[in-house]
Amino acid sequence: MIQAFGLTSSPRKELPPAVDDVSFEARAGCVTTLLGTPGAGKTAVLRLMLELQQGRGITYFRGRPLHRIAHPSREVGVLLGDVPGHPARTVRGQLRMLCAAAGVPVRRADEVLEVVGLVSLRDERLGTLSRGMDRRLGLACALLADPHTLVLDSLTEGLSARESHWLHGMLRAHATQGGTVLFTTTDPKEAARTADRIVTLEQGRVVADQEAADFSRTRLRPRVAVRSPHATRLAALLTKEARTAHRSVEVVRESGNRLAVYGSTCADVGETAFRHGILVHQLADEVGDMASGGDSTHRGEEKAAEVTPEDAAVRQGAAVLPELSAAHGSAERCPGASTEVIPATCGPEPDVPPGRLATAVGVSEPSDGPGPAASAPTRPRAAHPRSSDAALAPDNPPPLPPPISVRSAPSPLRPLRYELRRAGGVGTGFLTGAVVLVSSALVAVLMARIGHTPQHRLLAAWPRELPLPPAALGAGLLGAIAFGDEFRHPALAVDRGTVPRRLGLLAAKLLVAGATGLLLAFLTVGCDAEVLYLVYGQELAKVPADWLALTASWIGLVIGCSWAGVLAAGIFRSTTAGLAAVVAVPVLVVPLVQKVLEGSSVRSAAGFSVRLRELFLAQWPFGGERYLAAGARMMAQPVGGALALSLTALLCAYLLTTLRSRVR
Repeated sequence: MIQAFGLTSSPRKELPPAVDDVSFEARAGCVTTLLGTPGAGKTAVLRLMLELQQGRGITYFRGRPLHRIAHPSREVGVLLGDVPGHPARTVRGQLRMLCAAAGVPVRRADEVLEVVGLVSLRDERLGTLSRGMDRRLGLACALLADPHTLVLDSLTEGLSARESHWLHGMLRAHATQGGTVLFTTTDPKEAARTADRIVTLEQGRVVADQEAADFSRTRLRPRVAVRSPHATRLAALLTKEARTAHRSVEVVRESGNRLAVYGSTCADVGETAFRHGILVHQLADEVGDMASGGDSTHRGEEKAAEVTPEDAAVRQGAAVLPELSAAHGSAERCPGASTEVIPATCGPEPDVPPGRLATAVGVSEPSDGPGPAASAPTRPRAAHPRSSDAALAPDNPPPLPPPISVRSAPSPLRPLRYELRRAGGVGTGFLTGAVVLVSSALVAVLMARIGHTPQHRLLAAWPRELPLPPAALGAGLLGAIAFGDEFRHPALAVDRGTVPRRLGLLAAKLLVAGATGLLLAFLTVGCDAEVLYLVYGQELAKVPADWLALTASWIGLVIGCSWAGVLAAGIFRSTTAGLAAVVAVPVLVVPLVQKVLEGSSVRSAAGFSVRLRELFLAQWPFGGERYLAAGARMMAQPVGGALALSLTALLCAYLLTTLRSRVR
């Protein structure tokens, strides 16, 4: 159950808030719709509910706000806009990555792919999917963690009537099995057909909160759609005859040669046209929208061929099709609903066999502790459609994926698996590494040709004119992308808010980014040495004498840049900001550190290993004092000190934002 209280968005300058004091309920076992024209505030309401936007108010999901739920992805399945994901990632790779993030078995990806009819497209890239397949993948992402609540924004926008009908069947099946469904739409007829309760928004405020029967009676009414090349003449004749017969008939002239006649029938309009010899191209019953203002644009937008039997059945006073009532008996009702028969109920959909959806389902609360939770929903297994055509066939109702019977316990490897799948699922990292190696080799060859370059700078391909070598810049970029993906593609934010600010995920990102930077550092030096050997011979490829201190400095520089990119992108919520923070270290921070370190009062780290021996009165095993001395000399350098200072500041800022989000 969803309970929203006083949702109000933060106003911008002197403009009124996009959402102003919105409160409503979405009951379990029912489908609830947020209805409104574009710009009415539907998406803003959802973002406020999910704590993705600043504002006031609170929303409870089964009695708890989202930030108090240990694993929100297992409580709420969300789809806002298009499926957020890297266009180069495959359909199956996207779902498997989200499986690792949510802590569910990887086989779950194949199960939901089979349910939504995307098995044949599992190796397709996200950027190549059509609108209908994109919506199916979005529903699969929402269902992946077996959530109790579905929150979907404009689910059927731009889809055909067939695809929309299939998606509505999936939502009805989820609600029938005890789940809560909330979706937005701009079409009043779609809301009347598919929802149990309709919350109407206008200019960010709730103007109506009605059961479907009340909505149909007060908002929709039947009409006759007429197309004729003599529409003006026919409209005048219909108005004249209505006045003569003292009947209440309203004739509305719409675009082109179309008329909408309210308060009459196809037989009456056809007889009038026949008596006066008027050619008629279309004559059909429809359901019109009675709303004023922007909602009146819904009139006349739907062709007669697209009108479903449910549309023709909705009348003033509301009634469901008699053949459906005869076939399936009396419809079940939502708890607390009106006693009238409504077009869409909490019971089985007309196209879904009652035996498939009649099973009562108990839904468990998400587990907060380390052990498995209580019993999960026991959804019946059904034959899964193998293709989109099979899934859309009337005789194959949409099944739900099988339930996850055991909630996996929190594991320190879960964020690491997610980060590895995220980093390895696209070719960005491999492309960046290849560019770094090629550019580093070219810079090393040019520096050797010019001459007068120290050997260690030659192997690192780091001219004095550049703030950082290519390897450090590449490591910083890969680190910035590690958090930048979450901000560009919010579907990856699986735990809370726009970015899952959990220390376990941060540790996984730092570990993967550090390992990537370390690998890039060694490959760069090895590639540069090999190219210099091939072009200029053995003299320029020899190992420097103080290789230990230089190696420690080189590794620390590359890993430090990658970590700076991770932390800065997580704080400033941008990949560009993460890379800018990396470049700012040698450009801005190093000069400041140099000014601080200038003067005779600064002590050097010379003789550090000797003093260590004197302190501990013993020699360290495996020459450990040499590594400490190399690290101390690296920290004494301006770049090393500036990088350490930057990392400390970024880590403190990240921890501060984490604490603030948890307190809120």
